[in-house]
Amino acid sequence: MKLSKYTDWHTSSIKHKVTFLRPLVVALIIGLFISLILVMGIMDLGRLDKTLAGFMENRGLDIITTVENVAQENLDYLRQALKKSVKDDDAIVPFSKRVFSPQEALVKSLVVQARAIDAKWRDGHLNEEDLKEITDREKLWFVAVLDGNDEAVLKSGEFIKEFSDGVDHNTVWNEDLIIDLFNRFGKLNEMGYITLRRKDGSGAILIAINDEGLRSWWGPRIVIKKAIEEVGWDQQGLDHLVVVNSSGRVLGQAGNVQEKFKDVDAVALDVLKGNVEKTSRKMTSGASGLLEITVPIRLDEKIVGFARLGLNRGSSDRILKENRNRMIVSMIFIMAIGILSMFALYRSQERYSLRMEEMGRRLHQAEKLSALGQLAAGVAHEIRNPLNAISMASQRIRREYSPEEKEKKKGFQYITGIISEEIKRLNRIVEEFVIFSRSRRLEFRNYSVTYVLERIASLIREEANLRKIDIKTVWKDNNSFVIPMDVDKLRQAFYNIFKNAMEAIPGKGTITISAEPGGKDMISVKISDTGCGLTSEEIDHIFDPEYTTKEKGLGLGLSLAHEIVRGHGGEIRVESKAGSGTTFVILLPVKNREKDKK
Repeated sequence: MKLSKYTDWHTSSIKHKVTFLRPLVVALIIGLFISLILVMGIMDLGRLDKTLAGFMENRGLDIITTVENVAQENLDYLRQALKKSVKDDDAIVPFSKRVFSPQEALVKSLVVQARAIDAKWRDGHLNEEDLKEITDREKLWFVAVLDGNDEAVLKSGEFIKEFSDGVDHNTVWNEDLIIDLFNRFGKLNEMGYITLRRKDGSGAILIAINDEGLRSWWGPRIVIKKAIEEVGWDQQGLDHLVVVNSSGRVLGQAGNVQEKFKDVDAVALDVLKGNVEKTSRKMTSGASGLLEITVPIRLDEKIVGFARLGLNRGSSDRILKENRNRMIVSMIFIMAIGILSMFALYRSQERYSLRMEEMGRRLHQAEKLSALGQLAAGVAHEIRNPLNAISMASQRIRREYSPEEKEKKKGFQYITGIISEEIKRLNRIVEEFVIFSRSRRLEFRNYSVTYVLERIASLIREEANLRKIDIKTVWKDNNSFVIPMDVDKLRQAFYNIFKNAMEAIPGKGTITISAEPGGKDMISVKISDTGCGLTSEEIDHIFDPEYTTKEKGLGLGLSLAHEIVRGHGGEIRVESKAGSGTTFVILLPVKNREKDKK
């Protein structure tokens, strides 16, 4: 009969009760370990985020510093172009193309302003109040609308001299502009002007600007706008740049500038007041994330406004995401290792606990066996002598004092038969005790396992036939399987198992005995029956010396067999289900392990 599953008696017989404290402690340690890893990972991600933000801040500050430096340089060039020669009031200071560039930008901006005023005048939507409002808003010194005879039709205030006294008709811009921005006139000697003359000669727009207007509005506006153009706005990762003065007016801008970026909020006010040197914040613009940097803009070492630079966080977010993913994978890997390590530690502790409990159980069983052995040694002799005397007296009474009457004789024979049977049962109990007490003293010699099994099968076959039980033997390759053994003790162990198998079959049945190699240096002997089988609870206690399912007997047979097999360095395994028979697998070593240890 082939076994699909073995049940090791000494593991299945232990009801291990795991307390809640130990798993809770292990789970707590794992939780702390995972929490530590998560905290470290979050801290590393935070440090990486700060490093990337710092790198982007430095880049943004470099861009703004470059714009500021270029703007300061352009402002110096603009002043140089507007400065008169000390020696000659009518001389023009020579300047290069680089010097002319901001001057050109200033002229173009003033021309745009003049064209806007002229357009409103043509439409009839301009009066002196509007002209004064434009003059104040645009930081101009004077604005006038002239007719074809150069007479002022509208003006924002009183002019120091008549317009005709200062006109230099030799200075022309685009054939319709007369420029005298380089020739200063007036009592304060600090003002220049530009005129936009219509080609048909029907009129002109005159705009005058002084140094105060140049410093407070037109100069910063021109040089900052020019600086942004010169620095360039095609650099990767830049979203927007806007420079705003304290009045909330834009001095220059580039990129995707939204209205919210131009607000003079609390952060901008702190920057304008000089309370903070820089601020940065993360924000979203549409579907993209931005890092916005706000810093003061200084010209001539004075704060003229604040700059807001938006840097696209796409690259840094990708780097952060890649590092986050790598870190998450690393944390998962480390956590897996930690959990597996803790699980291995827990399992090791469990196995150690099981072994300790098993050792305690075996020690307790050994103590009980020792007590039974001592009891058997002390009581057997005292019991046998009275039993022998009772047995002889019973036989004599039965033989010599039997009644003559048939009815009384029958009752007499029945009673004396009971006495005889009970004496025999007491003798068997005493014999089991005696054998049990001597079972640990083994004398090894090489002997054939199959020969021992055949002798036992022959011994019990007659009783088996009476019970209508068939006994079958199967030897693998007709091998005799010679191993070191104590023949008498091992024969007793096999006999006890055979007897238990016969008693487990209530009617007709079969007992199959087989022997075959059982693995490395082991012989496997299987004794299978078709009896009533065992429950899992009965399997757990089947080898306990005090346990028995029989109405008669002490339950020492299988316990004795187990002790003998263990004394040979082997083990017994049991497979059984209630109602489907039982199989005992006895594994015996090919070599004497006791001698090997010595």
